[in-house]
Amino acid sequence: MGDTGERILAAKREAEQLKERIKSTREKLADTTLKRAAEKVPSLPKVSMKVRRTLKGHLAKIYAMHWAEDERHLVSASQDGKLIVWDAFSTNKIHAIPLRSSWVMTCAYAPSGNYVACGGLDNLCSIYNLRTKEGAVKVARELSAHTGYLSCCRFISDRQILTASGDMSCMLWDIDAGVKIMEFNDHTGDVMSLSLSPNKNIFVSGACDATAKVWDIRSGRCVQTFTGHESDINAVQFFPNGNAFGTGSDDASCRLFDLRADCELNQYTHDNILCGITSVGFSHSGRLLFAGYDDFNCNVWDVLKGTRVATLSSHDNRVSCLGVSSDGMALATGSWDSLLKIWG
Repeated sequence: MGDTGERILAAKREAEQLKERIKSTREKLADTTLKRAAEKVPSLPKVSMKVRRTLKGHLAKIYAMHWAEDERHLVSASQDGKLIVWDAFSTNKIHAIPLRSSWVMTCAYAPSGNYVACGGLDNLCSIYNLRTKEGAVKVARELSAHTGYLSCCRFISDRQILTASGDMSCMLWDIDAGVKIMEFNDHTGDVMSLSLSPNKNIFVSGACDATAKVWDIRSGRCVQTFTGHESDINAVQFFPNGNAFGTGSDDASCRLFDLRADCELNQYTHDNILCGITSVGFSHSGRLLFAGYDDFNCNVWDVLKGTRVATLSSHDNRVSCLGVSSDGMALATGSWDSLLKIWG
């Protein structure tokens, strides 16, 4: 028994030494910082965005929203027990889907526009077919394997979806068969958010263990872990080119991490921001980072300079979710005030 204990201690010491060596090698390679490299880039003028549309219809707190790839439609989930598919341009409701469980925390629109999904405290990922011939939208599949709440889901295609859960795992599903294909385990806290890379082979997850992890869907393995946040990571979003991602945390900071440099590139904080971040999204070019906050605001950050270039104030309660349309022309924010607002 004593021999085993000594071997464990020796292994721990060796692991610490290896960590130190990796850290020192990284520091040697860090020849500049993003702020230093961006010094000569002209500063952005103050960004002016106005509310162009208000989507009214939910009767309780909105917890999640997701744009369709067609840049016009979006889906929102509220604890009034409804999933609503909107035409953001006309503000019309295309579908109002009653949910079996009103304790919904996430929703997603399939790239094809054929399906939407949602989940929450029921531990299920429910898939709805929007192209039914009967008229009323019904549950096409209920995906059951998580042992904790469903915090986030994102379609890869009409046939596959990724889910993140409070059971500390992420899962890849075959929608047609209704079965789990792969499980991703490495977090030591509730997984709160995930974002799929533009190349669809990797995704990033953010969790209550204050780490963000990058996963390779082909191997099922965690290939990178990013630390730095001091509290739960509530939101992750890939940078448009897929080489970096943004995070939002309860530590009142957003951060930018780079996959190739394997490190944190920038922090987005302000002395008068003391509340947590619920959601993050990038502009089409990647120059702007939008972040939703518990203090009812959405702040807009210059990704390169790390400065705040706008504060969008219109909601009367926590901004719980946001998203940028795929053409970059509109920002949608959803709030506990039961409204969605389209900014442009």
